Amino acid sequence: MSEQLNLKRATYHLWTFTISKLISTFGAQVYSFAISFYILQMTGSATNFALNLICNILPRTVVGPFAGYVADNFSRKKIVITAQIATTFAIGGLLAVSLYYGLSLIAIYTTTCILSITSTFSSVTFTSSISGLVDEKRIQKAMSLNQMSISFAAIGSPAIGGLLYGVVSMPVFLIIYIIASAIGVALESTMNFSLFAKRKEKTVEEQKESMWISMKAGISYLKLQPVLIVIIWISLLINFLFGAFEVGYSYILIEKLKIASEHFGFTNGAFAVGMLIMSIYFSTSRDVKFPLLLSKRGVLCMGLIIGAISLPLLIKFTYYGMFAYYALLMFSFGMLVIIVNTPLQVMMQKQIDDDYKGRVFSILETMAMALMPLGMVVYGVFYDILPAEWILITSATLLIGIVLLLARPSVIRKAHPELANKKEFMKMPGSKQL
Repeated sequence: MSEQLNLKRATYHLWTFTISKLISTFGAQVYSFAISFYILQMTGSATNFALNLICNILPRTVVGPFAGYVADNFSRKKIVITAQIATTFAIGGLLAVSLYYGLSLIAIYTTTCILSITSTFSSVTFTSSISGLVDEKRIQKAMSLNQMSISFAAIGSPAIGGLLYGVVSMPVFLIIYIIASAIGVALESTMNFSLFAKRKEKTVEEQKESMWISMKAGISYLKLQPVLIVIIWISLLINFLFGAFEVGYSYILIEKLKIASEHFGFTNGAFAVGMLIMSIYFSTSRDVKFPLLLSKRGVLCMGLIIGAISLPLLIKFTYYGMFAYYALLMFSFGMLVIIVNTPLQVMMQKQIDDDYKGRVFSILETMAMALMPLGMVVYGVFYDILPAEWILITSATLLIGIVLLLARPSVIRKAHPELANKKEFMKMPGSKQL
């Protein structure tokens, strides 16, 4: 009877955190769209736009390990709710500043830093709690529904943001975010974060363990996971090169090609539609058998798309042909993001010990983003002084080369020994080609 109740509670969790993510992410996306457009139109500088991205990335890199320690040693429910409340107050503070003094770059950058810190604690803790919120058989469904909610928000918010921008004032965007964040707090407070958790009760010695020793224990545990080490090294280098896309896409469409705000919003919506379609697919399909191999292929395709962004700068397009082209690229890019991330996330949820999840996920996130701030600075300057098309083509070429080197066949076979065994079986006399 208890198991049945737990399964019902898990079903409630599936839909509650999906709705919570949908609402809070919608507010965040509308805010992000408005702020990005505001900075680019106010300054016209890719460097200033990149600085706001750095204010989002750099604090996450710095506080990530601390967020992992906190997630493994304190109540995960309290951490998530506290972080969401802090987010609400941060936006409320920016709203007050905008009403009394007017928006400035300093106020925007400061708020972005605070939101980055709160979202780091929330995301690391939430990711660490997935296996405690739902039963193991539905982890992939939970991860996919989570992505679906993010996708739904990403579909609507850029389109709505694009339509509202220039019609309503910036305080309206901030109020939307405050309301969405407050609803998120209310929903998350009803969830039981330890329903299926397998966290061991800590001894007195472990409770007194310093944060530094605890973090070292997380690193030692990570060293025993060869697949995760490969993922870290690949993420470390390719996220630097992804700066070409992060900075360049908005800069090229808004500044170079003069895409209207509503059309720019719809291209971002196409990205979200691609994510949504693949999330729906993964929510109903079996677990991927060779996640690292699939992710390698997905990242290679991402490299091709990053290079393809430069095409309208080299070849003359009609305005609406250009709009359709970028919508198709972003749709494909959105699908690839899910293809790369979801199978790996499910694999890690099942393989990583519950007592180490916070630290391991925070280390992964920190290392994956360690070079991203540098990438933002470098590409922000590059786009102001060099031709955008050659920046994209060069970065795409380097990205493809790095992935082919780091995720070479011998590495993939170490991660998935079944592939080597399958090849050996295929070489045996009398074996059938499948």
